Amino acid sequence: MIAAPPYPFTAIVGMDDLRLSLLLNAVSPAVGGVLVRGEKGTAKSTAVRSLASLMPHVDVVAGCRFSCAPAAPDAHCPDGPHKTGTGTDRPTRMVELPVGASEDRLVGALDIERALSDGVKAFEPGLLADAHRGVLYVDEVNLLHDHLVDLLLDASAMGASYVEREGVSVRHASRFLLVGTMNPEEGELRPQLLDRFGLTVEVAASREPDQRVEVVKRRLAYDADPVGFAARWAAEEEALRQRIATARALLPEITLGDAALHQIAATCAAFEVDGMRADIVMARTATALAAWAGRAEVLAEDVRQAALLALPHRRRRNPFDAPGLDEDKLDEVLEEFGGADGDDGPDPEPEGPQGPDDGPDGPEGGPDGPGPGGVPPQDRGQQAPPERTQDDAPRPGDDAAPLPDQHPAEQPAAAPGAQQAAVGATEPFRTRRLDVPGLGEGADGRRSRARTAHGRTTGARRPQGALGRLHLAATVQAAAPHQRARGRSGRGLVVRRDDLREAVREGREGNLVLFVVDASGSMAARKRMSAVKGAVLSLLLDAYQRRDKIGLITFRGKDAELALPPTSSVEAGAVRLESLPTGGRTPLAAGLLKAHEVLRVERMRDPSRRPLLVVVTDGRATGGPEPVRQAARAARLLAAEGTASVVVNCEAGPVRLGLAAELARDLEGMAVTLDELRADRVSELVHTVQGKHTVHTHRRAA
Repeated sequence: MIAAPPYPFTAIVGMDDLRLSLLLNAVSPAVGGVLVRGEKGTAKSTAVRSLASLMPHVDVVAGCRFSCAPAAPDAHCPDGPHKTGTGTDRPTRMVELPVGASEDRLVGALDIERALSDGVKAFEPGLLADAHRGVLYVDEVNLLHDHLVDLLLDASAMGASYVEREGVSVRHASRFLLVGTMNPEEGELRPQLLDRFGLTVEVAASREPDQRVEVVKRRLAYDADPVGFAARWAAEEEALRQRIATARALLPEITLGDAALHQIAATCAAFEVDGMRADIVMARTATALAAWAGRAEVLAEDVRQAALLALPHRRRRNPFDAPGLDEDKLDEVLEEFGGADGDDGPDPEPEGPQGPDDGPDGPEGGPDGPGPGGVPPQDRGQQAPPERTQDDAPRPGDDAAPLPDQHPAEQPAAAPGAQQAAVGATEPFRTRRLDVPGLGEGADGRRSRARTAHGRTTGARRPQGALGRLHLAATVQAAAPHQRARGRSGRGLVVRRDDLREAVREGREGNLVLFVVDASGSMAARKRMSAVKGAVLSLLLDAYQRRDKIGLITFRGKDAELALPPTSSVEAGAVRLESLPTGGRTPLAAGLLKAHEVLRVERMRDPSRRPLLVVVTDGRATGGPEPVRQAARAARLLAAEGTASVVVNCEAGPVRLGLAAELARDLEGMAVTLDELRADRVSELVHTVQGKHTVHTHRRAA
């Protein structure tokens, strides 16, 4: 069966920044690839797959698994040495790296079965070898395991892959155009990994009805007749392919003047980016932009466009900062450091990636197309608080002893019955690590002990499916008792498939951290919500660094609300927390029952990811009939299922009822105060949160 042709690149509607970034990397792979961030269903994958068909064909040595060029073969190629000469011509490959790929599949490894059975030290190439001189595409790169991302980006930066394992030492060339796509709602990449992508673009679906109609028309036409649709766009595709080849040929002749270099350096300094990679990427991008426009000199407009593509993901200082670049500030810097190189150029309007002809079905984009910014946050309705009762009124001694994080100029408490406006959070701080007890088997992370694919070796077992990392000593021990029966001769060891053992490793996993936050009037009456939000924000930052999923439940008034369903986007949790209103009664039982329901659903979705419940409250249940008794019953229900829990006690003042501590006992977890969450104030203590019976506290590096 003949595969359908890819969707034509020139038929993509809008997405100007995305198309331009991909084409600049096609012109100059030294730019360093592109990271495409955007909501689902925005043609991210379609654009990347379409790009491969525009890339020039490559000459390769016949039979070489590492795609060596016949004119200059790699001297270190494992299939070499090759003689310089002619080779075969083939299209540029686009290799896809699945999210669930193993390290061996990515970099290659020793063929264990051939080595043990035949005594042949054979190397099996991985995806990095397949992608050499092509395109390596990673969909949902933010869901890829960190160690795989490290290997991937190291190979991209060095242009080679090094494999040192199981007695094999291999180095082979691995130069490719790296493209990653991600949905920020599913979690962010670490800043140091973001920095390794040359460019980044934000994509969003157009809000213009006419443009959306055109997208639907073209997609339906392609699905109905892929061959015919591709044929209608063949002329535009060929013109774009020729333009890429022309720009590649012009690239070595581009002049990058001192004025442009000063603008690049001043821009990177003004936006306080770390390191020098941003300067280098901006210089390469500006040069590629000039080549794409057919000019022999870099102008100020090229520097400006390069900054918009190369800096947004590098200027972020923490995971809660909004992406993007202040264009007014950018223009001020470029004007201040402008020189002769940029004074005579046209207005800073980058030319579209397709040139003057956009195809038979109408223009591709324009000023009405979607910009690089994100989608405005969804409107969130505010529940009106019920009438406040005497149970929620301030009590004697509540304000006598302010919290350490409490601002000295806090406004007075709201009148009874009024909903208080959302207050800002105090500055986040470093928290102690809260561990889930036992040994899990969840996704790699940095919180709780677990059996993982990486970490220290703790034992061996029979392979469960494909053989992972070989445990050589255990394999030899398993084979040794059977050598006489197998008729061993000489010094060789007869090893069969049943003897193979793989290493069992122990590392750390990421957990589901579910926050249940008390937003009732009793919290706001003591003017502590700012400190509470600061503490939760600190825990969110800790969850981000430890690669956890997070969820947020709030309770106030008459009911509890799932403010943020479990997600890997800690940034979304911070946004919901910042806009959290307060007021009303304290339906503690409703909050705990909502947590029970959320955890029940998540266990069905991902049984291997263990939960950690963090309840932030003063424990004063006032909502519904018998509120204290109902809250205790809900807590015991969670404890019966073995849910690891911690209660962040928000009580303050000289008169304290100890209700949060009682709640922790019902949850069979532990209670800590806001101040005790700070790692620097408890001698770097790490608490293991027990889901059953006792609570253990021990010293360990946080």
